[in-house]
Formats: sequence, C-alpha cells, structure tokens
Amino acid sequence: MTTESNNHSEESVKQQSEMEENTEQNATAEADVAVESNESTENAQADVVEELSEEQQKIAELEQKLAAAQATIDGQKDSVIRAKAEVDNIRRRSAQDVDKAKKFALEKFAGELLVVVDNLERGLENIDKDDEANKATVEGIELTLQSLLSALNKFDVKVVDPKDQPFNPELHQAMSMQQIEGVEPNTVIAVMQKGYELNGRLLRPAMVMVSKA
Repeated sequence: MTTESNNHSEESVKQQSEMEENTEQNATAEADVAVESNESTENAQADVVEELSEEQQKIAELEQKLAAAQATIDGQKDSVIRAKAEVDNIRRRSAQDVDKAKKFALEKFAGELLVVVDNLERGLENIDKDDEANKATVEGIELTLQSLLSALNKFDVKVVDPKDQPFNPELHQAMSMQQIEGVEPNTVIAVMQKGYELNGRLLRPAMVMVSKA
C-alpha cells in the first residue's frame, strides 16, 4: 500500500514537473515569437522610413531641377524679348534711313538745277519783253523755266517766295532792312532770290529785304 502510494506520488510529481517544463517552454516560445514579431515590425518600419526618405530625396532633387529649368526658361525668355526689341529698333532705324535716303537723294542734284532756274529768271527780268524781236526768245525761256519748275515740283521741290509775308528766320535770310510807311515791321518787302524746300526740308533760304519799325 505504501509502495503504490509512493509510486503514485512520484508519478504525480513527474507529471507536474513535465507540465511546468512544458509551460516554461511555451512561455519561452511565445516570448521568442513576440520578440521576432517586434523585430519584424521594427524592420518593416525601418524599411518604410528608408523608402520615404529616398522618395523625399528624389522629390527634392526633382524640385531643384524644375526650379533650375524654370530659371533657365525665364532667362531665355528675357533674352528673346530683348533680342526682338533690338531687331525691331534696327528694322525701324533702317526703314527711316532708307526713307531719308529716298527723300534727299536728289538734294545735291536739285541744288545744281536751282542755279539754272535763277539764270532763266534773271534772263527774263533783263530782256526787253516789249520788243517784238525778243518775243520768240521770251516765250522759249518761259517754257523752259516752267518745264524745269514742273519737273522739280514732281520731286517735291517747292518754291519759297515770301513777298509781303512775315519774316521767318527758319526759311528766309534777311539781306537788308528798310523803313517803309504803311508796311508792318518785320515784313518781307522784296525777294532778291527765291528759296526752295525739298520734302519739307529747307534746300536754300530765300534772300529777302525786310521792313523795320
């Protein structure tokens, strides 16, 4: 009886020891699983953080490249605008120069023709128009003078004949002054030599006599 009781006690102790050992093993296994789970979680979080960091770096690099490209575009845009403005200015100046060249290319030639006009006018002033013998000569000189003046007028050469007009120093050259009763001071009372304009620019001033107070 005592022997069976002892055997039963030993078995109970052995079973209890095995149960405790199993419990410890399970606890250790669960602890290991928990540690592994925590390590996995930490590793996963570290991987996510690393991926986010790399993406942020890429985004930052792309933003820098975009800003640099935008700055380059803005600089090129300003350069294009300045170049276009410069080209427009050059084109406008060239057009003005060509226009002036066209208008005043005949300036020297017209100046030489004015001498011929002066000589024809002097010839008409000095010839005796009442003499029948000079009739044909007078008509010839008058026709020649009118033809020459008409040709000059076609090229915008205008006569400046200011008799009885106020004196204008921009168009007239005063050769003498004389006091005349009934005439306003600073009035052209005689034209010694007519003046001429070419396209609105003075080619030669009119030589005049001016009244004085």
